Amino acid sequence: MNHNLVITKYKDTIISSFFDGMEMVQVSLSPAKEDDILGNIYLGKVKNIVKNINAAFVEIADGRICYYSMSENRYPIMANQPSRTGLDDNGEEPELKEYKLKMGDELIVQVTKEDIKTKAPVVSSNINLTGKFVALTYGKSIVGVSAKIDDQDERSRLRNLVKAFACKEYGFIIRTNAAYMDDHIIINEINNLIEIYRDIREYGVHKNRFSLLYRTPPGYLRDIRDGYSDRVDEFLTDDEELYEIIKEYLIKHQPEDKDKLRLYKDDNLSLSSLYGIKSKLDDAIKAHVWLKSGGTLVIQPTEALTVIDVNTGKAVAGKKKVQDTFLKVNLEAAKEIAKQIRLRNLSGIIIIDFIDMALQKNKDRLMEEFEEHLKKDPTKTTLVDMTALGLVEVTRKKVRKPLHEQMKDIM
Repeated sequence: MNHNLVITKYKDTIISSFFDGMEMVQVSLSPAKEDDILGNIYLGKVKNIVKNINAAFVEIADGRICYYSMSENRYPIMANQPSRTGLDDNGEEPELKEYKLKMGDELIVQVTKEDIKTKAPVVSSNINLTGKFVALTYGKSIVGVSAKIDDQDERSRLRNLVKAFACKEYGFIIRTNAAYMDDHIIINEINNLIEIYRDIREYGVHKNRFSLLYRTPPGYLRDIRDGYSDRVDEFLTDDEELYEIIKEYLIKHQPEDKDKLRLYKDDNLSLSSLYGIKSKLDDAIKAHVWLKSGGTLVIQPTEALTVIDVNTGKAVAGKKKVQDTFLKVNLEAAKEIAKQIRLRNLSGIIIIDFIDMALQKNKDRLMEEFEEHLKKDPTKTTLVDMTALGLVEVTRKKVRKPLHEQMKDIM
């Protein structure tokens, strides 16, 4: 079965959809015009400090205020601060220095979370430059390896390869895509990230306030970068302008994937219609999801968390072995819930109310299978536990807005 990343344009929106055959597995929407700020790096200004929560509010553009946690950002890069890259007078790497922010300070920050509903965007001094294979992490000199790489020999090879490039100022996180890649491909990307970092670090501190120092690739290019390209057979688009942009990006950053790009041409059937993207998007924000067994899911996002309720629906009609039916519906629901979490980009705290089962062995089997389904999600997703009331708690890393908010904002 083919795995394709389909990138189409609808009015002023670019839709990037990952398909397993004809099934939409993951989707993101971004404006065609470059106003997405996630991942961008700015020279911001401290507008206010709230001591009781140990936080500051930093302005990154005229009137655009972002939340900044001072406890999580020990080493801010201040404007007009001399560069610490390279060696000191003693021929050693200089130590990073802590700095206590005050109102009016100007510093380099990166947007790490978009604004979600009433919450302001979040910015950080812990600059993170992400490539396909590794991410450079300012303020952390460690070399980490993705937990999804479970081959211990490969983990050791990658760590030994990358640790030579880490220093007291920055380290690296080795991403899942790096597994079994040639050394020179990974090293080339590391050198490119270091060069970008040094440009920001050395020249960005002397720019005017609110300057955009680094623009992250648009959402659809991040999907190409962050997706597991070894699992993608083709990057498909029917837009010639997008085709040229993607082609240029692949040649420069992912030359090993450039032959996967294809321009779809059919005057009678658009790419969006071929894959039924619009109808699949509409289905992906509906509250009710039917299961093949006759059961249903009810998905309700709220301000604080997302609640998913599993109902038997028609699944128990005329059934004698009710507990077996409950297990069957719950297992089907677990697979579908994992799919819906990824498809809808649900994040934060997710509470699932499965159908109550009497046997502990059935509960254990449900949790084991549910966890295996969640592991397929490239975004960090954790199955926490089942409470005494039988509620299952899942947490998923917040990055982009959930799909229903993306559609409300753009389409």
